[in-house]
Amino acid sequence: MSSRLIAISNRIPIGANASGGLVVALREALAQSKGIWIGAHPDPGAGEERLEPVEGGAETRMAFRLTEEEMSDYYLGFANSVLWPLCHRRVDLVDMQAAYERSYRAVNARVARLVAQMARPDDVIWVHDYHFFPLAQELRALGLTNRIGFFLHVPFPSLGDLSVLPKPDDFADWLADFDLLGFQTQGDVARCLEMYRADPRAEFMMDGTVKMGSRITSVAAFPIGIETEDFRAQAQEGGPNPFGREAPEWFIIGVDRLDYSKGIPGRFRAFGRYLETRPEGTRPCLVQIAPPTRDTVKAYQDITNELESIAGHLNGAFAELDWTPFRYIHRKVERAKLARLYRMAEACAVTSLADGMNLVAKEFVAAQDADDPGVLILSRFAGAAEDMSAALLVNPHDIEDMARAIGRAFEMPLAERQERNAALMEVVERTDVAQWADAFLSRLRKCPPTLFAPEPGDAGMKSAG
Repeated sequence: MSSRLIAISNRIPIGANASGGLVVALREALAQSKGIWIGAHPDPGAGEERLEPVEGGAETRMAFRLTEEEMSDYYLGFANSVLWPLCHRRVDLVDMQAAYERSYRAVNARVARLVAQMARPDDVIWVHDYHFFPLAQELRALGLTNRIGFFLHVPFPSLGDLSVLPKPDDFADWLADFDLLGFQTQGDVARCLEMYRADPRAEFMMDGTVKMGSRITSVAAFPIGIETEDFRAQAQEGGPNPFGREAPEWFIIGVDRLDYSKGIPGRFRAFGRYLETRPEGTRPCLVQIAPPTRDTVKAYQDITNELESIAGHLNGAFAELDWTPFRYIHRKVERAKLARLYRMAEACAVTSLADGMNLVAKEFVAAQDADDPGVLILSRFAGAAEDMSAALLVNPHDIEDMARAIGRAFEMPLAERQERNAALMEVVERTDVAQWADAFLSRLRKCPPTLFAPEPGDAGMKSAG
């Protein structure tokens, strides 16, 4: 019986036309092994101990339902009001409530039971993101000895920030039950290893793996990418001008989920500063696309209000009857149209305060006309900056630095734009999303098989915190 891939993520794709980098990467890997994708159904349910089939994919998709309470406490609560700000260096925004942690642990335990019911001994299990930090520990407690890998799509938290958790030692325990930990950057790898170096229970092996109790874990960077050729083709397709008759003379684009980690308020202020010093007679525009997300969480309501205030103030200060310098779009833009906008833009601003990778940077580069490319302005704190050093790297906390970069991008000579774009394109092609998935799964399958798992109901050899 051949080994299947079981992929687990918070969201399950719905429908035959589901898109996105993870969908593309996992679809091919799952198809090759006749595997299974497990995730939360977008519609709440009763929290039953069962998985239900989801139609629309070539691969097998199975969904579990979260109750309304779990949506509030597990998802919006511990996952996105504790772990998300923790990973993004915003412990000041952590909202710690005992009910949140209980729900997070309970959902992970339930998902583990559901996975254990269908997993064969030789299946390979690939867990995605911060929603499931404890999942391997729960699976081991049920007796599973399968190879289990974990990929964190967001930044790894700093050692000092981990102290904000109710039981900080649990975090290292959770991760130690995975065979392979994959991160976006070498910086994330370093922060993970720093955590284990500070833990007296951890032992570093000669091959670079980490030993905790009976478990041995490998740690490595696997920078994620996009489906390069497909996105480039969409950008090159003809179509109506997305601006209609109101196209700006030249513009810089920003595309982000509306999140405090993306540095959008600073970007707005930097563009406002640039407008004060721009060459006389020019009419540049900042086009900001920021679809709403988690809009029931107070921190997201606050940033929505802040951006609307800044954009309104600066448009009032600089706009003319036939020119609006800020075009702020608070909704999703269709992907093909977005690709054309990237190609039309003179520059793209990615000014994240913290980011796992940021695929907007790679999408923008893939969309460019190599003969007349735009300029990427990239935060040093985005994971993409580790490899994409040919971008104009900026400090997103420094308004003047970003304003200067905007001016430089608009004025950059063609030869320099071409040289930078060629170097960036090499990175985009080398880290294509299909290669990312192949690299991770190849490494996971080479991990030594697990020889020990706790008896069902046993917490194993680790401290309960």
